[in-house]
Amino acid sequence: MLGTYYYHQIIRKTIISFGTIFNQISIKHKDGDGDIYNELRVPLAYGPTQKFLARIDQQGDLNKPVQITLPRMSFEMTSIQYDSSRKVGVTQTFKASDGTNLKKVFMPVPYNIGFELNILCKLNDDALQIVEQILPYFQPSFNLSVDLVESIGEKRDIPLTLDNISFQDDYEGDFSTRRALIYTLNFTAKTYLFGPVADTTDGLIKKVQVDYHSGVDTTTSKREMRYTVVPDPIDAGPDDDFGFSGELSFFQDSKTYSPTQQTDI
Repeated sequence: MLGTYYYHQIIRKTIISFGTIFNQISIKHKDGDGDIYNELRVPLAYGPTQKFLARIDQQGDLNKPVQITLPRMSFEMTSIQYDSSRKVGVTQTFKASDGTNLKKVFMPVPYNIGFELNILCKLNDDALQIVEQILPYFQPSFNLSVDLVESIGEKRDIPLTLDNISFQDDYEGDFSTRRALIYTLNFTAKTYLFGPVADTTDGLIKKVQVDYHSGVDTTTSKREMRYTVVPDPIDAGPDDDFGFSGELSFFQDSKTYSPTQQTDI
């Protein structure tokens, strides 16, 4: 089974969906009269906080006009772990259609993906504006609609849970040390990983066959009559009789049925 290539991009799609939530956050600066004199959108990038801090610390030229634009946000995937609390039968399968073919898929495997969102600001009020635009949506989770397996149209709501919040303010040090005001938010996305999708027609009912016997013991009695019906699921409705004109009864006369095919044995 291992070695069969497939790639649904589920983890990649989850990471992109996570970043999409926070790419429209903005902050405003007001003067003493309450009038807005500056409004800017907070940039968002994928990467660890240490990269941005190293960029500040390694700038030797203190006269350089711009070292890094603040505020800004960064996020990264920090962990991936199996979730046994959402486990289902590993051998269970379900069938889905891509519009033309029937495909068989094993039940997905539940995994938790950890994310870390970092907010870097120069002013504490800027950080508080960003945090207050995020926290009310997590009570404590927020659902992401992700198209996990595009080939079969498998879309699921992925709960994104806010686990904890922490912040640090490195204001101590000499005049050459840059202040780092960082808020860190940790999240967990409860997603599902799917295996390979296979085209299959196994298990699809194409023909129904019923045999009548002359006695109760089917191992010794002679088989008297066989009825075969080939249903057409395309034209079938919720009240369709699928080719039968009455209620089925074992002792009922065979003339009351209207099978597609009748064969005497």
